[in-house]
Amino acid sequence: MQPIWINRYDAGVPHTLDYPDWTAFDLLRRSAEKYPSHSALIFHNRRISYSELEELSTKFALALQVHGVQPGDRVALMLPNIPQAIIAYYGTLKAGALVVHMHPQYVAPEIVSQLVDSDSETIVTLNLLYSRIRPVFPQTPLRRVILTGIQDFLPPLQRFLYTVKSLWDTPPRPHVERLPAVYSFLNFLNIVRAVPEDKDTILPSVKSDDIALLQYTGGTNGVLKGAMLSHRNVVANTLQCRAWVPDFQEGKEVFLGVVPFFHAYGLSTTQHLAIMTGGSQVLLPRFQVADVVQAIQRYSVTIFSGIPSMFMLIHEFHNVGRFNLRSLRVCLSGASPLHEDIQCRFEELTGVRIAEGYGLTEASPVTHCNLIYGHNPPGSIGVPIPDTECRIVDLKTGERDLPVGRAGELIVRGPQVMQGYWRNTRETQAALRNGWLYTGDIARTDQHGFFFLTNRKKDMIKSRGENVYPHEVENILLHHQAVKDTLVVGIPHRKLGEAIKAYVVLKEGQHIKAHALIKHCREFLASYKTPSIIEFQTQLPRHIAGKAFRRTMRKKHMTTFALIKPVGEPRKAG
Repeated sequence: MQPIWINRYDAGVPHTLDYPDWTAFDLLRRSAEKYPSHSALIFHNRRISYSELEELSTKFALALQVHGVQPGDRVALMLPNIPQAIIAYYGTLKAGALVVHMHPQYVAPEIVSQLVDSDSETIVTLNLLYSRIRPVFPQTPLRRVILTGIQDFLPPLQRFLYTVKSLWDTPPRPHVERLPAVYSFLNFLNIVRAVPEDKDTILPSVKSDDIALLQYTGGTNGVLKGAMLSHRNVVANTLQCRAWVPDFQEGKEVFLGVVPFFHAYGLSTTQHLAIMTGGSQVLLPRFQVADVVQAIQRYSVTIFSGIPSMFMLIHEFHNVGRFNLRSLRVCLSGASPLHEDIQCRFEELTGVRIAEGYGLTEASPVTHCNLIYGHNPPGSIGVPIPDTECRIVDLKTGERDLPVGRAGELIVRGPQVMQGYWRNTRETQAALRNGWLYTGDIARTDQHGFFFLTNRKKDMIKSRGENVYPHEVENILLHHQAVKDTLVVGIPHRKLGEAIKAYVVLKEGQHIKAHALIKHCREFLASYKTPSIIEFQTQLPRHIAGKAFRRTMRKKHMTTFALIKPVGEPRKAG
């Protein structure tokens, strides 16, 4: 019997798909053959065609081989949305290596942790971030660092102006010794002067069941785990996303690439989807609302994947009325809940409805989405996408199916579900049981098959569209000599989704200001993990097992869905 939600699909959306035996880089190769002269990437007016992108990524793959990268090795990419990120991504996969995405805001302890866990010997990153890499180099498996700059793929005049502006705006930096194993990205490409005619015999054979990505995610305790996503997983989720838009126009869509590609959400719904369908990606390294509305108008963007705060900031932009945003046809929202008022306001502005979806890194990541054109009940994460099975099971055993309307753990199964966690059998067995992925999220269904999230089984904060694990933040605070006890919670915030608030108990006789504790956190945590609010307490609530009652503290703020003035501003990305 087919699931009830199948009947809710938009007309033209198939119930099931055929999944070809492709690799992730076959998506690029096929588009390069079909749309060789189409613009694959648009970066500050610099256009890179599909044939050029195919050639550059092949050169990168061959250069990796020259420098000793073997099939199965891990290559870390610590880059924002710039052409080099996509060139290095497909080049790494063509070389038979695994891509390990890293957040550009990571600081030294986080960098070391992920490089060591993944055993990555190669990293590609911005020259602006090298000062974070150099001091920790001896603590990692790194053997080669490939540096690039934002300006490397700008048009000539803009490259010159960018360089001049950087020299003018940037204060003098202390000299950082360069290691012999540090290479320039552009020189790295130039190692291979021309693509050999027999490149297919030079590059290794890669199969669809081989692992393509180690996409890292945190556990309930904040410990990093690398979700192993195969080429087959990646291709399957891309095809599922493509099928969800019934009037998709292959070779004609223009994607706004502002959601980070180092996250599974941006990687799947923008980079992979655009590449597979011959679309153009307008790349923006970071979200700045003026740049976003200008890009939508200038390039007639048709597909925009974002997070709720992005849509809200666009609507609130003081000059938004001067821009024509009506080229937008499909807008997707993920990473955190989309509030109905933001959705309504954005639709009034652009004429397009935002379709909220749901997914998780372990599922490549998309599993659910609201209908692009059909009716969606308020607060729903939508229905399962094609070939995705879903159940709501009891929390105690995880085996008993619950009736419609009853809340339980959401579990999923489909061709997009990961192979397991990298070198972590225990966590893999906990997450994957009899082919089902246990999401850790509490949900319910209605009589029409729509799904609604009601709570998190995992102890996690969603801030700025990022996952933040309280235990990780608490550990950093407890390392400060003045802190006796702490409790970190997420509290409702109109722009951030949730703001990170830390309740802190100081040791007897200790005195410290809130901004000093925030500064301490910034030394060990990426800015999006750093608390923006500190509140001092004389004691924290505990139960008999010693665990803090997070819900008790969080309930104080459940009605405060407004802008909260933070104590200290988070630092900018490097």
